Amino acid sequence: MVALITMDSIDQHWVTLNEGAQKAAKELGVTVQFMAPNTKDDAQQIECVNNAVSAGAKAIIVAANGPDAISSALKEAQSSGVKIVYVDSPANVEAEATFSTDNKAAGKAAGGEMLKALKDAGVTSGSIGIINVNAATDSCVMREEGFRSAFEGSGFTLLETQYGEGDAAKSQSIAENYITQGVVGIFGCNEGSTTGAGNAIKASGKDGIIGVGFDKSDAILGLIDDGYLLCIMAQNPDVMGSKGVEACVKALEGEALGGAVTDTGVSVLKK
Repeated sequence: MVALITMDSIDQHWVTLNEGAQKAAKELGVTVQFMAPNTKDDAQQIECVNNAVSAGAKAIIVAANGPDAISSALKEAQSSGVKIVYVDSPANVEAEATFSTDNKAAGKAAGGEMLKALKDAGVTSGSIGIINVNAATDSCVMREEGFRSAFEGSGFTLLETQYGEGDAAKSQSIAENYITQGVVGIFGCNEGSTTGAGNAIKASGKDGIIGVGFDKSDAILGLIDDGYLLCIMAQNPDVMGSKGVEACVKALEGEALGGAVTDTGVSVLKK
């Protein structure tokens, strides 16, 4: 049995990742058990790792909520012979392989899209809000770094990042505060952050605030279609899931994967 432990079980991103994993599992004749916590919570994710080991998992595919919190649980799992493969976000423990987006590059691309849209609208200065999940999740931290780098040397001021824990309602409140401050753009670092930003722009009734974010869901696609979000960086979570399972099978068959990191790609989705 292979355990799949993502940050939560609710975001469409993780649901799609699991679908990719289950498809590969069926083709390869292995069982993948989806064991994600309900919310992004380090303690719950550690519990999932321990439960997977107790349940006899031979390999664990994990998207680490934070790089440090889960590390000791993963090291313990490894010491009992369990193979570790990362998808989306690694922890600070060596693994067989990692399958994730080049998040820094994707974040920079998101910043480039916002910058172009602002310039096209004749806006050359102003403040921009950033909604992230937390200060620890590797993938989201890299996205923010990339996004900020796109504005270096521009006339825009990037405000201090606010954290919404990936929760759409909390993120919407943060975005509403940013809008009150008169921002010209808002960047959401993940699905919940982006949904919250789009909903806040919609509720404000204001034109001209550029919303850019990450991850594809029905709610987000609706916000793009209705013009409240400019675009999103769409990842390929199904590829992360399927490649993760393939890597586990190879590692369990004794193949050395050398800790290789594979970029699973990203595309810009607009109206």
